[in-house]
Order: sequence, then structure tokens, then C-alpha cells
Amino acid sequence: MKDDEYVNRTWENIKENIQTSAKESLGLHELKQNKPWFDEECLGFLDQRKLAKMHWIQDPSQSNVDILNNVRREVSRHFMNKKKAYLRAKIEELETNSKIQNIRDLYRGINDFKKRYQPRCNIVKGGKDDLVADSHSIVARWRNYFSQLFNVHRVKDVGQAEIHTAEPLVPEPSASDVELAIDKLKSKNRQVLTKYWQN
Repeated sequence: MKDDEYVNRTWENIKENIQTSAKESLGLHELKQNKPWFDEECLGFLDQRKLAKMHWIQDPSQSNVDILNNVRREVSRHFMNKKKAYLRAKIEELETNSKIQNIRDLYRGINDFKKRYQPRCNIVKGGKDDLVADSHSIVARWRNYFSQLFNVHRVKDVGQAEIHTAEPLVPEPSASDVELAIDKLKSKNRQVLTKYWQN
């Protein structure tokens, strides 16, 4: 047996033992999904959309654009129907809990719905530790903050004038470079740029 095979086999045994003992002593912790209605079928639809987009990127023909748009509509429709079905089932569950007086599960379900919507709170501390809430004041506060942050020594004009180069950093394109670039464009853009270049 080679040394590499021995090391790999030993490592696999150690890893398997660690995982087994961790599962037995700690158990598995499943992460909560943000979208509980999202399942394997939804993943399949996402794969279809990715595949259609890849075909469109490789060949941006009108037929591939139409296929991509159809797949996108179908995926959106599927997701919307899945979400509606999930919400309908949750509402029926809440109604059932209300009818049978299962108050604990009723409030737990209501709290789950409330947690999903978290209103944004756009509040910023002003200059004198007062709170600013309207958008114009927030933008003015951020502008003031960054002007103080970046203009530490009040040096305003450290411009491009101080940079001296012996020659331009990027050489000007030749006529053949421009023609080659125009040929790579789509037909409408090519016509416009050809007219401009000829003038």
C-alpha cells in the first residue's frame, strides 16, 4: 500500500468517526429557510432558467430570447403558485387552530407571519446626536460625514495636473482597430458607428 493511500484512508476513517460522534452527541441542526415553500421542484425550475440563459448567452438569437422569456414567465408563475399554496395552507392551519382553541399554535403561527415582514427603519444620527429620519436630511448628513472623513487636511485640489507622463497611458486606436471593433457589434450599432467614423 502506498503512503498516499494510507494517509487518505486514515483521514477518511478519522473524519467519519468525528462526524458520527458529533451527530450522536449534538444532533443535526437544520437551518431555517427564508422561503419554506421553496423545494426541490423549485430548484429544478431554477436550473431550467439557468440553462435557458446560458443558451441565450452562447447564441443570442431571437428564438433563444423567446425561449428564455417563456422559461422566465413559467418559473415566475410556478413560484407565485407555490407561494400562494403555502400561504393558503398556513391560513387554513391558523383557522383550524382558532376553531379548536389551540391558542399556543395559533399565536406561534401568527408570530411567524409577523417576523417575515420587517419594516425598514431609515434613521441616522445627526451631527449633535439627534435622529434624522427624512431622506433629504439623511443624504445631507452622509454627504457631510464623508466630506469630513475624506478631507482630513482640507486638501481639495490634488488633481490630475500633478501627474506627468512622457506619453499617453493608452495609445490611440488605429483605423483598423476601430473597423475591427465595429465589425464585432450588432448590425444597428454597426451602421450608426460606420456613418460616424466615416464623417
